[in-house]
Amino acid sequence: MSLRPTEVDFEQEWNKLKRTVESVICLHQVAKKEWTDRFSDVYRLCTARPQPYPDLLYEETRKFLKDHVERLHTKLYERCCWEGGDLLELYYKEWQVYRDGISHMDKIYWYLNSQHLKKAKLSDADITYAHPDATELKLEIGESGLLFWRKYMIEPLGQRLVYLILEYIEKDRLGNSFNENMVRSVIDSFVVVESYKKKEELEFYETLFEKPFLEATRQYYSREAESLIAHNDCSQYMEKVLKRLDSEALRCRKYLHSSSYLKVKNVCEDEMVSHHLEFLTAECHKMVASENRKDLNNLYKLLRPVGQGIQHLVGEVEKHFVDIGLDAISNLPEENMANSFVENLLDAHRKQRELVEKVFNMDQQFLHAVDKASSCVINRRFKPKSKVPCCSAELLAKYCDNLLKKSARSMSESDIEEKLTQSITIFRYIEDKDVFSKFYAKMLAKRLIHCLWISLELEESMVNRLKQACGHEFTSKFHRMLTDITVSQDLNKNFREWCEKEKREIGNFNFNIFILQAGAWPIGSTALSPFSIPQVLERPCSYFEAFYRDAFQGRNLTFLHHLGTCEIRIGYTTRPYIASMSTYFMAIFLLFEDTDKLTFKEIQTNTSLPDESLVKHLSFLVDFQMLHVGPESPNQTDSQNSSISTGSDPASTKSASGPSTARTILPDSVFSLNHEFSHKRTRIKILTVPQKEVSHQQEVERTHASIEEDRKLFLQASIVRIMKARKQMKHNILVQEVIEQARSRFTPSVPMVKKCIEALMEKQYIERANAADEYSYVA
Repeated sequence: MSLRPTEVDFEQEWNKLKRTVESVICLHQVAKKEWTDRFSDVYRLCTARPQPYPDLLYEETRKFLKDHVERLHTKLYERCCWEGGDLLELYYKEWQVYRDGISHMDKIYWYLNSQHLKKAKLSDADITYAHPDATELKLEIGESGLLFWRKYMIEPLGQRLVYLILEYIEKDRLGNSFNENMVRSVIDSFVVVESYKKKEELEFYETLFEKPFLEATRQYYSREAESLIAHNDCSQYMEKVLKRLDSEALRCRKYLHSSSYLKVKNVCEDEMVSHHLEFLTAECHKMVASENRKDLNNLYKLLRPVGQGIQHLVGEVEKHFVDIGLDAISNLPEENMANSFVENLLDAHRKQRELVEKVFNMDQQFLHAVDKASSCVINRRFKPKSKVPCCSAELLAKYCDNLLKKSARSMSESDIEEKLTQSITIFRYIEDKDVFSKFYAKMLAKRLIHCLWISLELEESMVNRLKQACGHEFTSKFHRMLTDITVSQDLNKNFREWCEKEKREIGNFNFNIFILQAGAWPIGSTALSPFSIPQVLERPCSYFEAFYRDAFQGRNLTFLHHLGTCEIRIGYTTRPYIASMSTYFMAIFLLFEDTDKLTFKEIQTNTSLPDESLVKHLSFLVDFQMLHVGPESPNQTDSQNSSISTGSDPASTKSASGPSTARTILPDSVFSLNHEFSHKRTRIKILTVPQKEVSHQQEVERTHASIEEDRKLFLQASIVRIMKARKQMKHNILVQEVIEQARSRFTPSVPMVKKCIEALMEKQYIERANAADEYSYVA
């Protein structure tokens, strides 16, 4: 084949081409040589000399296609009317042939399409903004064939075709079988005939078929829903509706264009779910209360696409979760309440999360319901009239304390780590995190000072968890406390080396001191009382002061003897014991090292303890049966009026080895060692004196009062920072911003913020501006 332009006779060439095209479009057999020659003929007609014929060839081909489609339509119409044929089946067969034929024919016209027609097409911008009609476009041969099929085949038969398709689809819904490929192909033809469009290519499909199909679907499922409700309960109805929805979704994928899937789904859900929400939600409370997982899952699947319905279900689930949480923490045993409280809540939280995972597919709305319910339960105030707020923070701090004490040694460190990690779940829901901080700081201080920790690594790990949850500022004091213990260990090592270097003997015992930063530890100065340390400790204490002054210039040491502990070996009894006791108890016991009997005055002279404190310690030792009081002095009867009050009722103290033997302690009372003392353990603890004046509830109230004062200072500092940055602010905006800043620690009330604003106005940090509800910062 030569590519040079040549002279051609258009009529002669067109007749040859037309015969081949007739065979191709009807899918008749065409020889390979004939196919190649016709391909060449199109090229020669488009490049003919002296005059090419692309436009004439285009018009003749379009006329041929138009006539061919019109003949097919006439033939189809006659066969349906006179021979009684199935229009849909006849259309399907003709379309199959025409679709493939026009595709092959388009290939023969490749040169005309690519070199003439494509260049004459409108640009995308022209199509977007000018909205040209399809007939005005310079369509390619294949596209023209599709256009003529739409105009002269589908449009005359469209209504009848759609009616027949809807009948077949209803048969499919009823379970009858037929040629599914036929229905799919006919529907597909409505899309294909305008597939060449770059804009609104589905408009014909949507107008001709989709709109009546959606209406028919709406009517069908409206009747279906009414029928199902009349003959089924809610549970059965949901199962059958889900099956209907699944089968309709499968049907859509078998027959329809993908753009129709969501529309059909919405129609079905609208008719079978949205219009019957009252029927579905009527059983919602019962399903949630009984945790009927199958029905709840079905209800969730149905209501998820429907806004109002799913919110009703979320609300019921949230109420149920609140009931679960409240039930978990009701009637807790007094003994080990903290452990029961936290572990019951964690168990309830796990059950709630598991229910959301298995039934509601971890839907964020239901996870939010878990969070809201947990927050409601954990922050509930069970005694609204009491001044003491919710006790969750205190119980959680106590739970952590129980885990981190040596008493939890029965568990492995990995088990403790896991439980501490889980406890953070409860911590995140606590609103009054400053309350937790206060109690946790006190308990951490006791563990560290009395060496009751399991390991410093576990303590550091827990503080890091709290830091991740609340930030560095929240845990800064905790870190400083732990740092003090670590630094103190090094200081004690350096002190021992210093003593060896300076050749100073501290005695035949272990001597360790903790150096605590005054601002980091929750230790009040009010606890200090006069005390003369035993002679055995005078030398090492003075040596340590000298060592510390040399190491750190300008620092002052204050000894907190009431926090000290020691271990002494008791050898005066029938069997030896090792007793862990406080410094005050040790000072009393060491006085009996050279004698068996001492009077109250002698003990007080040597210890310098105040009357009240000394009486409490002696009463405890008497009740513990380590000391005997008596026999009384001869003039005891005359000195009854000078008896020393213990400030409490010793009889209420329970001894580890027997009932209370408390007596009234007088200035002349004589105390002696009880050589018959016995205890079931060889290691005994005498660390604290029971505080009978102050009950636990009173101590809690004092702690909360301290927290209240800290909150006021925090809020005042926040107000000053905000006003210093903004200079001038409206009252409501200032209150909201203060509350937002405090939310990470606690949730302040509006009246509390107002009182803090008034306090700062009295201190002249801020003042009222010109407007009554506006403040300005006083520089």
